[in-house]
Amino acid sequence: MALRLAEGTAWSDVLARAVAATPEAFGADVDGVTTLHNLIEGDWRAVGRPAPACTPVDNTVIIHLPRLDADSARAAVAYAANAHRAWAATPLADRKARVADALEALTAHRDLLALLLVWEIGKPWRLACADVDRALDGVRWYSEEIDRMLADGREPLPGPVSNIASWNYPMSVLVHAELVQLLAGNAVIAKTPSQGGAVCLTVAHALMRRAGLPATLVSGGGEELSEVLVRAPEIGAVAFVGGRSNGGKVAAALLDSDKRHFIEQEGLNAWGIWNFSQWDLLATHLKKGFEYGKQRCTAYPRFVVQRDLVDEFLDMYLPVVRSVRFGHPLAVGDDWTAGDPLPELDFGPLISAAKADELHRKVDEAVRGGAVPLHRGKLTGAPFLQGQDTSAYVAPSVLLAPPGRSRLMHAEPFGPVDTIVVVDTTDELLAAMNASNGALVASLACDDTDEAAKLAVDLQAFKVGINKPRSRGDRDEPFGGRGASWKGAFVGGDLLVQAVTVGGDDRLYGNFPDYNSYPAT
Repeated sequence: MALRLAEGTAWSDVLARAVAATPEAFGADVDGVTTLHNLIEGDWRAVGRPAPACTPVDNTVIIHLPRLDADSARAAVAYAANAHRAWAATPLADRKARVADALEALTAHRDLLALLLVWEIGKPWRLACADVDRALDGVRWYSEEIDRMLADGREPLPGPVSNIASWNYPMSVLVHAELVQLLAGNAVIAKTPSQGGAVCLTVAHALMRRAGLPATLVSGGGEELSEVLVRAPEIGAVAFVGGRSNGGKVAAALLDSDKRHFIEQEGLNAWGIWNFSQWDLLATHLKKGFEYGKQRCTAYPRFVVQRDLVDEFLDMYLPVVRSVRFGHPLAVGDDWTAGDPLPELDFGPLISAAKADELHRKVDEAVRGGAVPLHRGKLTGAPFLQGQDTSAYVAPSVLLAPPGRSRLMHAEPFGPVDTIVVVDTTDELLAAMNASNGALVASLACDDTDEAAKLAVDLQAFKVGINKPRSRGDRDEPFGGRGASWKGAFVGGDLLVQAVTVGGDDRLYGNFPDYNSYPAT
Protein backbone atom coordinates (compact mmCIF):
# COMPACT_ATOMS: atom_id res chain seq x y z
CA MET A 1 0.00 0.00 0.00
CA ALA A 2 1.39 3.40 -0.99
CA LEU A 3 1.93 5.78 1.91
CA ARG A 4 1.43 9.55 2.06
CA LEU A 5 2.09 12.43 4.41
CA ALA A 6 -0.48 12.91 7.13
CA GLU A 7 -2.65 15.93 6.36
CA GLY A 8 -1.31 19.16 7.78
CA THR A 9 2.18 17.78 8.43
CA ALA A 10 3.94 18.72 5.17
CA TRP A 11 6.94 20.97 5.77
CA SER A 12 5.24 23.85 3.95
CA ASP A 13 2.29 23.59 6.34
CA VAL A 14 4.48 23.39 9.45
CA LEU A 15 6.71 26.27 8.37
CA ALA A 16 3.66 28.44 7.60
CA ARG A 17 2.42 27.84 11.15
CA ALA A 18 5.81 28.80 12.54
CA VAL A 19 5.95 32.02 10.52
CA ALA A 20 2.40 32.91 11.54
CA ALA A 21 3.23 32.31 15.21
CA THR A 22 6.49 34.32 15.26
CA PRO A 23 6.80 36.40 12.05
CA GLU A 24 9.48 38.63 13.53
CA ALA A 25 11.95 35.73 13.51
CA PHE A 26 11.71 34.92 9.79
CA GLY A 27 13.14 36.78 6.82
CA ALA A 28 13.03 36.82 3.06
CA ASP A 29 13.26 33.81 0.78
CA VAL A 30 16.54 32.93 -0.90
CA ASP A 31 16.09 30.71 -3.96
CA GLY A 32 12.57 29.99 -2.78
CA VAL A 33 13.64 28.96 0.75
CA THR A 34 12.86 31.03 3.87
CA THR A 35 15.77 32.49 5.84
CA LEU A 36 15.79 32.72 9.61
CA HIS A 37 16.82 35.81 11.54
CA ASN A 38 19.36 35.94 14.36
CA LEU A 39 18.26 37.19 17.77
CA ILE A 40 21.02 39.66 18.60
CA GLU A 41 21.23 42.97 20.42
CA GLY A 42 17.69 42.53 21.71
CA ASP A 43 15.99 42.11 18.33
CA TRP A 44 15.54 39.74 15.41
CA ARG A 45 17.89 40.89 12.65
CA ALA A 46 18.48 39.92 9.03
CA VAL A 47 22.23 39.54 9.40
CA GLY A 48 24.50 36.69 8.43
CA ARG A 49 25.30 34.71 5.31
CA PRO A 50 22.41 32.37 4.37
CA ALA A 51 23.35 28.69 4.23
CA PRO A 52 20.93 25.89 3.29
CA ALA A 53 19.86 23.35 5.90
CA CYS A 54 18.34 19.98 4.97
CA THR A 55 15.87 17.80 6.79
CA PRO A 56 17.07 14.24 7.42
CA VAL A 57 13.53 13.01 6.81
CA ASP A 58 13.84 13.24 3.01
CA ASN A 59 17.07 15.21 2.46
CA THR A 60 15.36 18.31 1.06
CA VAL A 61 16.39 21.89 1.86
CA ILE A 62 13.90 23.34 4.34
CA ILE A 63 15.45 26.57 5.64
CA HIS A 64 18.41 28.92 5.33
CA LEU A 65 20.53 29.53 8.42
CA PRO A 66 22.06 33.03 8.63
CA ARG A 67 25.68 32.36 9.61
CA LEU A 68 27.15 35.20 11.60
CA ASP A 69 30.77 36.25 11.40
CA ALA A 70 32.94 36.73 14.48
CA ASP A 71 32.54 40.52 14.58
CA SER A 72 28.74 40.27 14.64
CA ALA A 73 28.97 37.63 17.35
CA ARG A 74 31.21 39.87 19.46
CA ALA A 75 28.68 42.67 19.25
CA ALA A 76 25.93 40.23 20.26
CA VAL A 77 27.95 39.06 23.27
CA ALA A 78 28.69 42.63 24.36
CA TYR A 79 25.00 43.52 24.24
CA ALA A 80 24.10 40.34 26.13
CA ALA A 81 26.57 41.29 28.86
CA ASN A 82 24.80 44.62 29.36
CA ALA A 83 21.43 42.88 29.39
CA HIS A 84 22.84 40.43 31.94
CA ARG A 85 23.65 43.20 34.41
CA ALA A 86 20.09 44.52 34.26
CA TRP A 87 18.57 41.04 34.51
CA ALA A 88 20.78 40.06 37.46
CA ALA A 89 19.38 43.05 39.34
CA THR A 90 15.78 42.10 38.55
CA PRO A 91 13.91 40.73 41.61
CA LEU A 92 13.41 36.97 41.60
CA ALA A 93 9.62 37.35 41.66
CA ASP A 94 9.77 39.32 38.41
CA ARG A 95 12.11 36.79 36.81
CA LYS A 96 9.73 33.99 37.75
CA ALA A 97 6.78 35.88 36.31
CA ARG A 98 8.49 36.40 32.96
CA VAL A 99 9.60 32.78 32.77
CA ALA A 100 6.00 31.77 33.56
CA ASP A 101 4.81 33.93 30.66
CA ALA A 102 7.30 32.22 28.37
CA LEU A 103 6.18 28.79 29.56
CA GLU A 104 2.56 29.68 28.86
CA ALA A 105 3.41 30.75 25.30
CA LEU A 106 5.59 27.68 24.69
CA THR A 107 2.84 25.41 25.99
CA ALA A 108 0.32 27.02 23.63
CA HIS A 109 2.63 26.13 20.70
CA ARG A 110 3.66 22.71 22.00
CA ASP A 111 2.42 20.73 18.99
CA LEU A 112 4.05 23.12 16.54
CA LEU A 113 7.39 22.84 18.34
CA ALA A 114 7.11 19.04 18.26
CA LEU A 115 6.29 18.94 14.53
CA LEU A 116 9.29 21.16 13.84
CA LEU A 117 11.45 18.62 15.67
CA VAL A 118 9.99 15.80 13.56
CA TRP A 119 11.08 17.54 10.37
CA GLU A 120 14.32 19.10 11.54
CA ILE A 121 15.94 16.24 13.42
CA GLY A 122 13.79 13.25 12.45
CA LYS A 123 12.25 12.45 15.82
CA PRO A 124 9.06 10.36 15.66
CA TRP A 125 6.03 12.26 16.93
CA ARG A 126 5.87 10.65 20.37
CA LEU A 127 9.54 11.37 21.08
CA ALA A 128 9.30 14.90 19.70
CA CYS A 129 6.40 15.63 22.04
CA ALA A 130 8.34 14.13 24.93
CA ASP A 131 11.28 16.45 24.22
CA VAL A 132 9.04 19.51 24.39
CA ASP A 133 7.11 18.28 27.42
CA ARG A 134 10.27 17.43 29.38
CA ALA A 135 11.54 20.97 28.85
CA LEU A 136 8.33 22.65 29.97
CA ASP A 137 7.62 20.34 32.90
CA GLY A 138 11.21 20.58 34.09
CA VAL A 139 11.23 24.38 34.10
CA ARG A 140 7.92 24.43 35.95
CA TRP A 141 9.56 22.33 38.65
CA TYR A 142 12.55 24.67 38.86
CA SER A 143 10.20 27.65 39.06
CA GLU A 144 8.67 26.12 42.18
CA GLU A 145 12.06 25.29 43.70
CA ILE A 146 14.17 28.31 42.72
CA ASP A 147 13.46 30.34 45.88
CA ARG A 148 14.84 27.52 48.02
CA MET A 149 17.80 27.00 45.69
CA LEU A 150 18.84 30.64 45.95
CA ALA A 151 17.97 31.07 49.63
CA ASP A 152 21.57 30.68 50.81
CA GLY A 153 22.55 33.94 49.16
CA ARG A 154 23.64 32.63 45.78
CA GLU A 155 23.92 35.35 43.13
CA PRO A 156 24.00 35.33 39.31
CA LEU A 157 27.30 34.87 37.50
CA PRO A 158 29.32 37.93 36.44
CA GLY A 159 28.21 37.52 32.84
CA PRO A 160 25.76 35.65 30.58
CA VAL A 161 25.82 31.89 30.07
CA SER A 162 26.96 30.77 26.62
CA ASN A 163 25.17 27.58 25.55
CA ILE A 164 26.63 25.42 22.78
CA ALA A 165 24.55 22.26 22.44
CA SER A 166 24.20 19.40 19.99
CA TRP A 167 21.13 18.94 17.82
CA ASN A 168 19.50 15.93 19.43
CA TYR A 169 17.54 17.53 22.30
CA PRO A 170 16.86 21.19 21.40
CA MET A 171 14.08 21.65 23.92
CA SER A 172 14.65 19.30 26.87
CA VAL A 173 18.38 20.07 27.08
CA LEU A 174 19.06 23.48 25.51
CA VAL A 175 15.88 25.53 26.08
CA HIS A 176 15.34 23.86 29.45
CA ALA A 177 18.84 24.85 30.59
CA GLU A 178 18.43 28.41 29.31
CA LEU A 179 15.18 28.97 31.17
CA VAL A 180 16.70 27.70 34.43
CA GLN A 181 19.75 29.92 33.88
CA LEU A 182 17.34 32.84 33.39
CA LEU A 183 15.49 32.00 36.59
CA ALA A 184 18.82 32.11 38.41
CA GLY A 185 19.43 35.66 37.16
CA ASN A 186 21.62 35.14 34.10
CA ALA A 187 21.15 36.39 30.57
CA VAL A 188 21.61 33.57 28.06
CA ILE A 189 23.26 33.10 24.69
CA ALA A 190 22.60 30.03 22.56
CA LYS A 191 24.26 28.84 19.38
CA THR A 192 21.92 27.17 16.90
CA PRO A 193 23.16 23.64 16.17
CA SER A 194 24.30 23.53 12.54
CA GLN A 195 22.87 20.07 11.92
CA GLY A 196 19.27 20.55 13.03
CA GLY A 197 16.70 22.18 15.28
CA ALA A 198 17.14 25.78 14.13
CA VAL A 199 13.50 26.56 13.36
CA CYS A 200 12.21 24.98 16.59
CA LEU A 201 14.77 26.98 18.57
CA THR A 202 13.94 30.15 16.66
CA VAL A 203 10.23 29.88 17.46
CA ALA A 204 10.98 29.03 21.10
CA HIS A 205 13.35 31.98 21.48
CA ALA A 206 10.88 34.34 19.83
CA LEU A 207 8.33 33.38 22.45
CA MET A 208 10.92 33.77 25.20
CA ARG A 209 11.90 37.20 23.89
CA ARG A 210 8.26 38.32 23.80
CA ALA A 211 8.07 37.43 27.48
CA GLY A 212 10.88 39.90 28.16
CA LEU A 213 13.64 37.38 28.73
CA PRO A 214 17.21 38.47 27.86
CA ALA A 215 18.02 35.74 25.34
CA THR A 216 20.38 35.77 22.35
CA LEU A 217 20.28 33.16 19.55
CA VAL A 218 23.01 33.03 16.92
CA SER A 219 23.72 30.78 13.95
CA GLY A 220 27.13 30.06 12.52
CA GLY A 221 29.98 27.62 12.26
CA GLY A 222 32.14 26.68 15.19
CA GLU A 223 35.23 27.91 13.38
CA GLU A 224 33.71 31.41 13.22
CA LEU A 225 31.93 31.63 16.56
CA SER A 226 33.66 29.32 19.03
CA GLU A 227 36.39 31.77 19.98
CA VAL A 228 33.79 34.42 20.79
CA LEU A 229 31.21 32.22 22.51
CA VAL A 230 33.83 30.44 24.63
CA ARG A 231 36.61 32.93 25.31
CA ALA A 232 34.96 36.37 25.23
CA PRO A 233 35.73 38.03 28.57
CA GLU A 234 32.08 39.03 29.04
CA ILE A 235 30.94 35.38 29.16
CA GLY A 236 30.19 34.20 32.70
CA ALA A 237 29.97 30.47 31.95
CA VAL A 238 30.16 28.05 29.03
CA ALA A 239 27.72 25.14 28.76
CA PHE A 240 28.58 22.57 26.09
CA VAL A 241 26.82 19.35 25.07
CA GLY A 242 28.29 17.35 22.21
CA GLY A 243 31.06 15.07 21.01
CA ARG A 244 34.47 14.61 22.56
CA SER A 245 36.31 16.19 19.64
CA ASN A 246 34.53 19.54 19.83
CA GLY A 247 34.19 19.31 23.59
CA GLY A 248 37.93 18.83 23.89
CA LYS A 249 38.51 21.99 21.88
CA VAL A 250 36.19 23.94 24.16
CA ALA A 251 37.92 22.56 27.25
CA ALA A 252 41.35 23.42 25.82
CA ALA A 253 40.20 26.98 25.10
CA LEU A 254 39.28 27.36 28.77
CA LEU A 255 42.54 26.01 30.23
CA ASP A 256 43.99 29.44 30.95
CA SER A 257 40.67 30.75 32.25
CA ASP A 258 38.80 30.47 35.53
CA LYS A 259 35.52 30.73 33.64
CA ARG A 260 32.71 28.53 34.99
CA HIS A 261 31.97 25.66 32.61
CA PHE A 262 30.12 22.36 32.25
CA ILE A 263 31.12 20.29 29.25
CA GLU A 264 29.09 17.14 28.61
CA GLN A 265 30.59 14.73 26.09
CA GLU A 266 29.57 11.30 24.96
CA GLY A 267 31.07 8.15 26.43
CA LEU A 268 30.77 4.51 25.44
CA ASN A 269 28.02 3.55 27.87
CA ALA A 270 27.91 -0.21 28.49
CA TRP A 271 25.58 -2.89 29.83
CA GLY A 272 27.38 -5.68 31.65
CA ILE A 273 25.65 -9.09 31.78
CA TRP A 274 26.93 -11.34 34.58
CA ASN A 275 25.26 -14.25 36.44
CA PHE A 276 21.88 -13.10 35.16
CA SER A 277 18.58 -14.82 34.25
CA GLN A 278 15.79 -12.18 34.13
CA TRP A 279 15.67 -12.00 30.34
CA ASP A 280 12.10 -10.72 29.96
CA LEU A 281 12.93 -7.73 32.17
CA LEU A 282 16.08 -6.97 30.18
CA ALA A 283 14.23 -7.25 26.85
CA THR A 284 11.86 -4.46 27.88
CA HIS A 285 14.74 -2.15 28.73
CA LEU A 286 16.68 -2.91 25.55
CA LYS A 287 13.72 -2.29 23.24
CA LYS A 288 13.19 1.14 24.79
CA GLY A 289 16.90 1.80 24.38
CA PHE A 290 16.49 2.04 20.59
CA GLU A 291 14.43 5.22 20.87
CA TYR A 292 15.64 7.93 18.49
CA GLY A 293 18.06 5.47 16.93
CA LYS A 294 20.32 5.68 20.00
CA GLN A 295 21.28 9.23 18.99
CA ARG A 296 21.82 10.45 22.52
CA CYS A 297 24.68 10.66 24.97
CA THR A 298 23.06 8.22 27.40
CA ALA A 299 22.37 5.45 24.88
CA TYR A 300 23.76 1.95 25.49
CA PRO A 301 25.54 0.66 22.35
CA ARG A 302 27.87 -1.85 24.07
CA PHE A 303 26.96 -5.15 25.74
CA VAL A 304 29.61 -7.01 27.70
CA VAL A 305 28.36 -10.57 28.19
CA GLN A 306 29.62 -13.46 30.31
CA ARG A 307 30.57 -16.30 27.94
CA ASP A 308 28.30 -18.82 29.64
CA LEU A 309 25.31 -16.50 29.03
CA VAL A 310 25.90 -15.56 25.38
CA ASP A 311 23.39 -18.07 23.99
CA GLU A 312 20.62 -17.01 26.38
CA PHE A 313 21.41 -13.33 25.85
CA LEU A 314 21.15 -13.69 22.05
CA ASP A 315 17.90 -15.67 22.34
CA MET A 316 16.44 -12.63 24.08
CA TYR A 317 18.29 -9.84 22.28
CA LEU A 318 18.03 -10.67 18.57
CA PRO A 319 14.18 -10.76 18.56
CA VAL A 320 14.24 -7.35 20.26
CA VAL A 321 16.45 -5.92 17.51
CA ARG A 322 14.27 -7.39 14.78
CA SER A 323 11.16 -5.85 16.36
CA VAL A 324 12.50 -2.29 16.22
CA ARG A 325 10.30 0.00 14.08
CA PHE A 326 11.79 2.79 11.98
CA GLY A 327 10.93 4.81 8.88
CA HIS A 328 9.45 8.12 7.73
CA PRO A 329 7.93 9.60 10.91
CA LEU A 330 4.93 11.16 9.11
CA ALA A 331 4.08 8.50 6.50
CA VAL A 332 0.54 7.13 6.89
CA GLY A 333 -1.83 4.93 4.91
CA ASP A 334 -4.85 6.01 2.89
CA ASP A 335 -7.16 5.12 5.76
CA TRP A 336 -5.54 7.69 8.07
CA THR A 337 -7.77 10.62 8.98
CA ALA A 338 -7.20 13.82 10.91
CA GLY A 339 -7.17 13.04 14.61
CA ASP A 340 -5.67 9.58 14.18
CA PRO A 341 -2.33 9.04 15.92
CA LEU A 342 0.82 9.61 13.91
CA PRO A 343 3.10 6.59 13.29
CA GLU A 344 4.41 4.87 16.39
CA LEU A 345 8.10 4.36 15.58
CA ASP A 346 11.22 3.77 17.63
CA PHE A 347 13.21 6.06 15.36
CA GLY A 348 13.24 7.83 12.03
CA PRO A 349 16.34 8.93 10.14
CA LEU A 350 19.74 9.68 11.59
CA ILE A 351 20.56 13.37 11.73
CA SER A 352 22.01 13.44 8.19
CA ALA A 353 22.90 11.35 5.17
CA ALA A 354 26.57 12.04 5.97
CA LYS A 355 26.17 10.55 9.44
CA ALA A 356 24.41 7.50 8.00
CA ASP A 357 27.24 6.99 5.51
CA GLU A 358 29.83 7.36 8.26
CA LEU A 359 28.07 4.74 10.36
CA HIS A 360 27.89 2.30 7.43
CA ARG A 361 31.63 2.73 6.91
CA LYS A 362 32.37 2.07 10.59
CA VAL A 363 30.35 -1.15 10.48
CA ASP A 364 32.06 -2.30 7.28
CA GLU A 365 35.47 -1.48 8.78
CA ALA A 366 34.73 -3.54 11.89
CA VAL A 367 33.49 -6.52 9.86
CA ARG A 368 36.56 -6.42 7.61
CA GLY A 369 38.67 -6.42 10.75
CA GLY A 370 37.05 -9.56 12.12
CA ALA A 371 33.78 -8.57 13.84
CA VAL A 372 30.96 -11.07 13.37
CA PRO A 373 27.74 -9.51 11.97
CA LEU A 374 24.97 -11.12 14.02
CA HIS A 375 22.30 -8.87 12.50
CA ARG A 376 22.36 -6.34 9.66
CA GLY A 377 18.92 -4.87 9.12
CA LYS A 378 17.62 -3.59 5.79
CA LEU A 379 15.49 -0.61 4.82
CA THR A 380 13.27 -2.92 2.77
CA GLY A 381 9.76 -3.01 4.19
CA ALA A 382 10.15 0.10 6.35
CA PRO A 383 7.41 2.75 5.92
CA PHE A 384 8.64 5.28 3.35
CA LEU A 385 6.96 7.48 0.77
CA GLN A 386 7.23 6.42 -2.84
CA GLY A 387 10.39 7.84 -4.37
CA GLN A 388 11.56 9.32 -1.08
CA ASP A 389 15.27 9.95 -0.44
CA THR A 390 16.24 7.49 2.32
CA SER A 391 19.95 8.29 2.50
CA ALA A 392 19.79 9.30 6.19
CA TYR A 393 18.12 6.08 7.36
CA VAL A 394 20.08 3.22 8.94
CA ALA A 395 18.60 -0.11 10.00
CA PRO A 396 19.91 -1.66 13.22
CA SER A 397 23.13 -3.68 13.12
CA VAL A 398 24.68 -5.93 15.76
CA LEU A 399 28.35 -6.92 15.72
CA LEU A 400 30.05 -9.54 17.87
CA ALA A 401 33.63 -8.95 19.01
CA PRO A 402 34.70 -5.82 17.13
CA PRO A 403 38.49 -5.81 16.72
CA GLY A 404 40.52 -3.69 19.12
CA ARG A 405 41.64 -1.30 16.39
CA SER A 406 38.04 -0.71 15.23
CA ARG A 407 36.53 2.71 15.84
CA LEU A 408 33.41 0.94 17.12
CA MET A 409 35.47 -0.69 19.86
CA HIS A 410 36.40 2.55 21.58
CA ALA A 411 33.91 5.24 20.50
CA GLU A 412 30.14 5.63 20.71
CA PRO A 413 28.56 5.10 17.26
CA PHE A 414 25.66 7.52 17.89
CA GLY A 415 23.28 5.41 15.87
CA PRO A 416 21.48 2.03 15.92
CA VAL A 417 24.64 -0.09 15.94
CA ASP A 418 25.34 -2.34 18.91
CA THR A 419 28.52 -4.23 19.71
CA ILE A 420 28.85 -7.31 21.91
CA VAL A 421 32.03 -8.24 23.77
CA VAL A 422 32.38 -11.67 25.41
CA VAL A 423 34.25 -12.03 28.72
CA ASP A 424 35.17 -14.81 31.11
CA THR A 425 36.04 -12.99 34.33
CA THR A 426 34.80 -9.99 36.26
CA ASP A 427 38.16 -8.29 35.65
CA GLU A 428 37.57 -8.64 31.91
CA LEU A 429 34.00 -7.40 32.38
CA LEU A 430 35.15 -4.22 34.09
CA ALA A 431 37.95 -3.60 31.60
CA ALA A 432 35.58 -3.94 28.64
CA MET A 433 32.97 -1.69 30.23
CA ASN A 434 35.62 0.95 30.98
CA ALA A 435 37.11 0.89 27.48
CA SER A 436 36.34 4.52 26.58
CA ASN A 437 38.04 6.40 29.45
CA GLY A 438 34.88 7.41 31.23
CA ALA A 439 31.16 7.37 30.60
CA LEU A 440 27.99 9.14 31.60
CA VAL A 441 26.05 6.00 32.50
CA ALA A 442 26.49 2.23 32.77
CA SER A 443 24.32 -0.70 33.85
CA LEU A 444 24.86 -4.17 35.24
CA ALA A 445 22.42 -7.04 34.74
CA CYS A 446 23.06 -9.43 37.62
CA ASP A 447 20.71 -11.53 39.74
CA ASP A 448 22.83 -10.94 42.84
CA THR A 449 22.41 -7.21 43.50
CA ASP A 450 25.11 -7.25 46.19
CA GLU A 451 27.61 -8.63 43.67
CA ALA A 452 26.48 -6.02 41.15
CA ALA A 453 26.96 -3.23 43.68
CA LYS A 454 30.53 -4.37 44.35
CA LEU A 455 31.30 -4.42 40.62
CA ALA A 456 29.69 -1.01 40.14
CA VAL A 457 32.27 0.62 42.43
CA ASP A 458 34.95 0.06 39.78
CA LEU A 459 32.96 1.30 36.79
CA GLN A 460 34.07 4.62 35.30
CA ALA A 461 30.53 5.95 34.90
CA PHE A 462 28.74 8.75 36.72
CA LYS A 463 25.58 6.70 37.20
CA VAL A 464 25.30 2.93 37.35
CA GLY A 465 22.01 1.07 37.06
CA ILE A 466 21.48 -2.35 38.63
CA ASN A 467 19.13 -4.37 36.39
CA LYS A 468 17.86 -1.14 34.84
CA PRO A 469 19.23 1.60 32.59
CA ARG A 470 20.27 4.99 33.87
CA SER A 471 19.38 8.20 32.09
CA ARG A 472 20.32 11.86 32.24
CA GLY A 473 17.45 12.35 34.67
CA ASP A 474 15.05 15.20 35.32
CA ARG A 475 14.31 17.73 38.03
CA ASP A 476 16.30 16.99 41.20
CA GLU A 477 18.43 14.18 39.75
CA PRO A 478 22.12 15.13 39.40
CA PHE A 479 23.94 14.48 36.15
CA GLY A 480 27.59 14.38 35.16
CA GLY A 481 30.26 12.04 33.89
CA ARG A 482 33.54 10.38 34.81
CA GLY A 483 36.79 10.49 32.94
CA ALA A 484 36.79 12.24 29.58
CA SER A 485 32.99 12.26 29.36
CA TRP A 486 32.61 15.44 31.46
CA LYS A 487 34.59 18.54 32.31
CA GLY A 488 33.62 21.14 34.89
CA ALA A 489 30.56 21.45 37.12
CA PHE A 490 27.85 18.80 37.27
CA VAL A 491 24.23 19.76 36.69
CA GLY A 492 20.69 18.64 37.54
CA GLY A 493 18.47 19.88 40.37
CA ASP A 494 20.29 22.08 42.87
CA LEU A 495 23.57 21.38 41.07
CA LEU A 496 22.39 23.13 37.89
CA VAL A 497 21.47 26.28 39.79
CA GLN A 498 24.73 26.15 41.75
CA ALA A 499 26.63 25.81 38.46
CA VAL A 500 25.18 29.09 37.15
CA THR A 501 25.42 31.11 40.37
CA VAL A 502 28.09 32.12 42.86
CA GLY A 503 28.03 31.99 46.65
CA GLY A 504 29.19 30.02 49.65
CA ASP A 505 32.60 28.38 49.25
CA ASP A 506 31.74 27.53 45.60
CA ARG A 507 33.47 24.16 45.79
CA LEU A 508 31.09 22.66 43.28
CA TYR A 509 30.57 19.03 42.44
CA GLY A 510 32.33 18.22 39.17
CA ASN A 511 35.58 17.36 37.39
CA PHE A 512 38.08 20.18 37.67
CA PRO A 513 41.84 20.45 37.01
CA ASP A 514 42.64 20.46 40.74
CA TYR A 515 39.91 18.18 42.14
CA ASN A 516 37.02 15.81 41.41
CA SER A 517 33.94 15.76 43.63
CA TYR A 518 30.93 13.49 43.14
CA PRO A 519 27.42 13.68 44.63
CA ALA A 520 25.38 10.65 45.57
CA THR A 521 23.64 9.23 42.50
